[in-house]
Amino acid sequence: MIKIAIIGFGTVGQGVAELLLRKRSEIEGRIGKFKVVAVADSKSSVVGEVDLEKALNEKRKKRRLSGDITAMEIIENVEYDVLFECTPTNVESGEPGLTHIKAALKRGKNVITSNKGPLVVAYNELCKLAEKNSCKLGFEATVGGAMPLIKLVKNDLAGSGILRIRGILNGTCNYILSRMEVEKMPYEQILSEAIELGIAESDPSYDVKGIDAAAKLVIIANALLERNVRFEDVHIEGIEDLTPEAFEVALKKGYTIRLIAEVGDSLRVSPRLVPLNHPLNIYGTLNAAEIVTETAGRVFVIGRGAGKLETASAMISDLIDMYDRRNLRC
Repeated sequence: MIKIAIIGFGTVGQGVAELLLRKRSEIEGRIGKFKVVAVADSKSSVVGEVDLEKALNEKRKKRRLSGDITAMEIIENVEYDVLFECTPTNVESGEPGLTHIKAALKRGKNVITSNKGPLVVAYNELCKLAEKNSCKLGFEATVGGAMPLIKLVKNDLAGSGILRIRGILNGTCNYILSRMEVEKMPYEQILSEAIELGIAESDPSYDVKGIDAAAKLVIIANALLERNVRFEDVHIEGIEDLTPEAFEVALKKGYTIRLIAEVGDSLRVSPRLVPLNHPLNIYGTLNAAEIVTETAGRVFVIGRGAGKLETASAMISDLIDMYDRRNLRC
């Protein structure tokens, strides 16, 4: 029986709970029986035989969970096998997720996270800590949501010689830019509508200034290209200054404009010209990546990069990857 603890019960944590309920039969067919033994948000918690449906209903009604054991008390004292760390990202300090993940790894517990901050701040340290304590760290959800970039490069392209990776790593920006291209509307109007639709956060600066894409790029550089880079090493330009006129000029020359994150000789996030017939010319909230290799040529992957269930599905994928019973046979 695999015992699961969920720390952070906002949008992503609730998405994980929903998928554990909805996909229980499918998941257990791959990893065996599991149960959730703890759930915590920033103010309340449930520990023991957790009724996920009840916990979700409480959150939907904006109520506290029934207990008050803190996240750190759960991480350090409750018996679990794998921690789902779903707290919000802070790329400057990595907290509180960094402390959560370190504490779990020190106990020899597997960790699956959607939180970019700890990996941006301390990727190599966390990997060494996991290795030292014979446990695993899963972070597919930190980079592309349901777009399986981490596993694709680490597993399927292992030995191919990765030269560079570039892509569209922020669905909010891509939604805004693709609408600016097609509808010829100003940035401010589309951003306002994106906030109303819930596609952009009420404070969208993290996305539109390129910070989110840059954080993901640091993780890609360190995890997939074995660099040792910091957030400060990324040259970042956002999309706030783009105009419909810029798209008009680009389209006449056979291009569009997308926010491209690229790691090769350097690390850069900026609006770039993309040929209209190029695979990176995607629309809406999709994410895409181009992986340039020595032996496999160019490999492209496209997927839904944002959203509660998209992010949660990447975390469930890590769970199955860690415990898949099929790995024990042909």
